[in-house]
Amino acid sequence: MQVRRRIDVCGIVQGVGFRPYIYRLATERQLSGNVSNTPSGVTIEIQGPAQAVDDFVSCLPRQAPPLARITDVTVRDLPCNGDREFRILASQRGEAVHTLISPDIAVCDDCLREMLDPTDRRHRYPFINCTNCGPRFTIVRDIPYDRPHTSMAVFPMCPACQAEYEDPLNRRFHAQPNACWDCGPQLELWDKNGTRVASRDPIADTATVLRAGHVVAVKGLGGFHLAVDATNAAAVALLRERKRRVEKPFAIMAPNLETVQRLCEVDDAARQALRSIQRPVVLLQRKASSPIAGEVAPSNRDLGVFLPYTPLHYLLFAEGNFLALVMTSGNLSEEPIAIDNQEALARLSGLADHFLVHNRDILLRCDDSVVRVVSGRPRQMRRSRGYVPVPVFLKEEIPQILGVGGELKNTISVSDGDRVFLSQHIGDLENLESYKFFEQTVAHLQRILEISPAIVAYDLHPDYFSTKWALQQTGVELMGVQHHHAHIASCMGENGIAGPVIGFALDGTGYGTDGQVWGGEVLIADYDKFERAAHFEYVPMPGGSAAIREPWRMAVSYLAHHFGEAFREMKLPFVQQLDRKKVDLLLRITDRGVNSPLTSSCGRLFDAVAALAGIRQEVNYEAQAAIELEMAMERSDGNGSYPMQLLTDGDCWRIGTKPLFEALVDDIERGISVSAISRQFHNGLVNIFVHIADLLRQRSSLNRVCLSGGTFHNAYLLTNLRSRLEGEGFEVFTHSEVPAGDGGLSLGQVLVAAHRLRQR
Repeated sequence: MQVRRRIDVCGIVQGVGFRPYIYRLATERQLSGNVSNTPSGVTIEIQGPAQAVDDFVSCLPRQAPPLARITDVTVRDLPCNGDREFRILASQRGEAVHTLISPDIAVCDDCLREMLDPTDRRHRYPFINCTNCGPRFTIVRDIPYDRPHTSMAVFPMCPACQAEYEDPLNRRFHAQPNACWDCGPQLELWDKNGTRVASRDPIADTATVLRAGHVVAVKGLGGFHLAVDATNAAAVALLRERKRRVEKPFAIMAPNLETVQRLCEVDDAARQALRSIQRPVVLLQRKASSPIAGEVAPSNRDLGVFLPYTPLHYLLFAEGNFLALVMTSGNLSEEPIAIDNQEALARLSGLADHFLVHNRDILLRCDDSVVRVVSGRPRQMRRSRGYVPVPVFLKEEIPQILGVGGELKNTISVSDGDRVFLSQHIGDLENLESYKFFEQTVAHLQRILEISPAIVAYDLHPDYFSTKWALQQTGVELMGVQHHHAHIASCMGENGIAGPVIGFALDGTGYGTDGQVWGGEVLIADYDKFERAAHFEYVPMPGGSAAIREPWRMAVSYLAHHFGEAFREMKLPFVQQLDRKKVDLLLRITDRGVNSPLTSSCGRLFDAVAALAGIRQEVNYEAQAAIELEMAMERSDGNGSYPMQLLTDGDCWRIGTKPLFEALVDDIERGISVSAISRQFHNGLVNIFVHIADLLRQRSSLNRVCLSGGTFHNAYLLTNLRSRLEGEGFEVFTHSEVPAGDGGLSLGQVLVAAHRLRQR
């Protein structure tokens, strides 16, 4: 019996070889019909014997291409017609667009083999790609994802490439960036003045100048990298000086997994993350024998390492035989990454000695993603290239809402139905360039997804650029969302759970509903509302934001808070080394409440402990003191812990830290190691949080716990708190798909706003 069926497939099914896959699946079974891209995904009409059609439908999701992500399949019967063959139809456009665009992905093994084959027509072509790999998100102007809507539109295909493009059985069928030496993008090497260097082989000449210790700006998929030889200490130091990046670690790219294993400790989960198609930067513990220059990651035992992900990267390593290259974002510190050739020349000419450029436009900047493997799972620290714009899929339908994130590590989110699309990493909104990038990202994401939110959710902090932008919008409904509530909602949404939950929201800064600086919060939270169940006791932040840059201020604040003037007589190296005049001024401004907001921040508590322990009095990048405090721990320091106490304050407990500082001061006076101090501090946090969770379970019968906020990028704290809570019978939810820090904040804002609407 002959049957005909229509199959609508939603998800990431365009630009990933899905239509040729369907073509092969149908022709293998001698079925007729057609397949086409549509605004909502892919539509298939399939006709033939009922058993063969049923087999086709059954196999369709199971054998889909590796880059495809099917979110929904609907099947309905149609009347049979006279079709005799199976055809691939031209793309359609319609009113509503629900197609999911694929991220930029690493070059595949098939393309690499061709590129390294001297007999192949694409031998050493640095832009080789196919339907299984290459640029996607960063070259798209509009959808459907077809060549005229990408930056490849200006490169007409040669006859050979066009034949591949039109052949349903070819790996490059409708590979939109398809090109070769004869018709595609080309490389050029420029000097620092933008003058083209006469070169028969720009890659070979680039390798030569890198070996000589020069800095080269290399144009990649989502922007420029600044590259130097990672084993050349002088070259790395030069890059630091020019980039104005004093100590923040640089990422390094190694040619292959074997080299990474020479440099760092690599377990199975890290190995999988390194080799994944997303090719994120993976934080790994460096081996003592590693020849990587110490200037790459000063005072840090970890290295951020990633593998090549473009053909150009592989060719550069093959030509230069480098052990590793620093590949850091092409920008001056804290500015957005450069993407345009002339923009890069204008912004980076003081940083780079040469520019390796190409003439394929990058339409949207997209930094490298960063992950850290904790408890066997890669945890997003910066979610960008390779992951964006894959959405977070929800277990419910919500309206179209824009969440504009926070001030640091900014991302934005837009929702549509059962999915929320997070943008790439935008960064810290501290300058005009970042603010422009923020505005461009809002406009671009809404355009390519054809989403027009009528609701804008924003952080309560009145001085955040994202908040100021939101409050200037007209014709939309505005919803302010408390920072830590958004963190917990983000964790709930990522894990697909309903509230209420016990939420630990730990970070450096978040504007509280009482106008104070929160950051060490325990909440009873649902999507639409929350109550504050516990928090660290308030102490002043002397000098406001200056206390973030100078942790010694928080150490003095805690000492003065707990011990009064008597702290000046303590026999601590920290106290003895203080500048008396600075301390006098600091205490005066805190006593008078001048530029000294009160804070319950867990991040500032980390800063105070790190400063007292002698780790760091000033920082050169966000959370440096806390990171180095974690790094100071050795595995042999036992399981001791510093005590803390719960102070009753109505229905909300305050976590008292005086016992912690009494024990800490005593240990420092006795000469206890910094490693032991760090471990006991971390264990003390774990103990008090487990105790609070147990008390809240007794009070509320809640057994689900969510852990969110930037402090949970700390692997020791996350691993041990989760383990202890699960040991006590709690069901614990953490982040992996989106960052625990402020990079995931916009997701939570969207979800809180959606559920508030529902409660009306």
